[in-house]
Amino acid sequence: MAKREEILNTALEIVSRVGYSRATVRELAQAVGLSQTGLLHYFGTKEQLFVEILRRRDEVDEHVLAGGSTAPDGTPLDLPGGMSALLRHNAQVPGLVQLYSRFSSEATEENHPAHGYFQDRYASARSAVGALIRREQEAGSLPDSLDADRAAVLLFALMDGLQTQWMYDPEIDMADQLAYFFELLSTKSTDREAPAATGNTAP
Repeated sequence: MAKREEILNTALEIVSRVGYSRATVRELAQAVGLSQTGLLHYFGTKEQLFVEILRRRDEVDEHVLAGGSTAPDGTPLDLPGGMSALLRHNAQVPGLVQLYSRFSSEATEENHPAHGYFQDRYASARSAVGALIRREQEAGSLPDSLDADRAAVLLFALMDGLQTQWMYDPEIDMADQLAYFFELLSTKSTDREAPAATGNTAP
């Protein structure tokens, strides 16, 4: 429905600027020429509206991630390039980061409207990134000894944690910290094999 799309696009822009706590249903309704009741007619509750805003945010993030993983000529870049582009984008939309962080914490309760959203999102994202890590391993960018699925869990824990710290201290360069994480991951397992090799050649 065109009106629903208009509401989501407008709400996404407003929340990205002012955040969840300051974005009232009244303000969002006025921005699209509706009453509060008229706005909620499309979503049911305020909480469900914000869940749908998060879903729309995911659609935007997918484009950002794809853009960050692709060179201007369409050549695929590495996983760190896409993830770093995503964090740089998030730094430009603090209100959406606030919404995501707040709901991800509150939605651990099974009866929260966003519980299913986050449960599905984490599962699908871990699976997708695990596959991308395996692709990096095949390309030789990451060591074969790395457990791709466990690394994906750590990656999302890192990104969520970085965003939380960044909200307290905007001076933190999230993309730079992520680059350091990938630097640690890319440390070749041969580094740990070096002492054994030295022992074998000792007289």
